[in-house]
Amino acid sequence: MPKITAGVKLSAFTYNTPYATDISIADTVKKCNKTAIVFLRYYGCPICQYDVHNFKENYYLIENADGQILVVLQSSREKLANILKDSPLPFDIICDPDMALYKEFEIGAAANMLKMMDMNTVTKVAKATFKGIKHGDYEGMETQLPALFIVDRDMNVTYAHYGKAAGDVPDAEKIAELMK
Repeated sequence: MPKITAGVKLSAFTYNTPYATDISIADTVKKCNKTAIVFLRYYGCPICQYDVHNFKENYYLIENADGQILVVLQSSREKLANILKDSPLPFDIICDPDMALYKEFEIGAAANMLKMMDMNTVTKVAKATFKGIKHGDYEGMETQLPALFIVDRDMNVTYAHYGKAAGDVPDAEKIAELMK
């Protein structure tokens, strides 16, 4: 499949969360006007934890835009179920430890860790550190870049963004704006 762009129809797929398996994306996107599918790295990554925290704290903005978020991580179902048991999220995490969706969506990786850095990434690292977020277990591909796709109820892509650095993914406020 070529890189996904706005205007194309997303192919149907099933996914697993920490709590359920074989969920249909076609059924999920029908629940709201727009669905943001956010590809991050893995839950142990402080930048990813920061982004997940931002999405959780500001999820009302997404809901006010008649939207929802799905966050794709390279983390295993079992690990995330254990981590999130005392702090559930208002959105689903798609567990993709084999990186099948990353490959299907053609989400690349940086050539090395230095190439993953930009000012936004440094800012997110600083904010994560200030919040006391620490690096957890390493999973998946360390140099994986993020991506964001917004789709409507009919699986039409209305927005596509392939990140150029580790922190290059919009926050909840910007995603809500993109859903309008």
